[in-house]
Amino acid sequence: MGEGACSFGDRPDRGNTRGRLELTMDWDLLIAIGAAAIRSGTPILLACLGGIVTERSGVLTLGTEGMMLLGALAGFAGASATGSLALGFAAACAFGAALALVHAALSVTLRANQVVSGLALVLLATGISSLFGRPYVGRPIAGLSSMPVPLLADLPFLGPALFRHDVIVYASYVLAPAAWWFLYKTRAGLHLRAVGERPETADAMGVSVGATRYAATLAGGALIGLGGAYLSLAYTPLWIEHMSAGRGWIAIALVIFAGWNPLRAFGGAYLFGGIDALQLRLQAAGSEVSPHLLLALPYIATILVLTVAQSSRARRRLGIPAALGLPYAREERR
Repeated sequence: MGEGACSFGDRPDRGNTRGRLELTMDWDLLIAIGAAAIRSGTPILLACLGGIVTERSGVLTLGTEGMMLLGALAGFAGASATGSLALGFAAACAFGAALALVHAALSVTLRANQVVSGLALVLLATGISSLFGRPYVGRPIAGLSSMPVPLLADLPFLGPALFRHDVIVYASYVLAPAAWWFLYKTRAGLHLRAVGERPETADAMGVSVGATRYAATLAGGALIGLGGAYLSLAYTPLWIEHMSAGRGWIAIALVIFAGWNPLRAFGGAYLFGGIDALQLRLQAAGSEVSPHLLLALPYIATILVLTVAQSSRARRRLGIPAALGLPYAREERR
């Protein structure tokens, strides 16, 4: 009887312990998903910021996937050759800008169809990366390590999720508000947006439409290349063919989703990153949902965003640049 009473009295303690353990596991899982969403969303955010800067000037960035892919290869090759991750990231920015320069020459100077030009760049970059990337397949490299921020890294939930990452993640925290400040609070940003809205008016005010579009396209290409290098030097420090895996197309959708606003791109990038992190966690947990469906989740979300954005009401609310995708020549002014 004494043993039975003692055993009965132990049950609530065991139940409470089990409940606390499950709560801790759920909390840890949320933190892990949050941190993974930040890491997965960072390359998309960087590419999206590059797209916003470029498209605000009136130049379409359908070549984002190709720029990311070439940036990933250039970053990995540069870091492998020099032993410096910093030089690898610099090489990625340079090659992303170089590919963007080709796009600017076709779109701004030659006034080619910007949709065709962007898609051609994707095909070109895919072929170049497949050809020149073969020697790097399977080659190990020391990736970018995490640098926890003192004090902030110890905050409950926010610390592990936001402040235990690498320097590129922290840079992305600054780049988004910096891009917003540039576009909306500086004279150069006002000129850039004027070129994307009413190039003839900007030209009449003395703003060089061609030079502005060239500068915006090059800056955007550098940011997109940086996003690609993050994939090969930090997110998964290795080189595999087609490692951008459609993230460039997701970034294009995110530009629309964010309404060409860098601050809104924050939430959108981490939303897509969270979906990607969630499908990986579900696969690792042995979910009964088809793994093919889980892999498709980020792209299903992208299609939904593009579908919603096509409505006339959504287009008005999003504020698409009026001259986006339209070539401009001074002699065509009325």
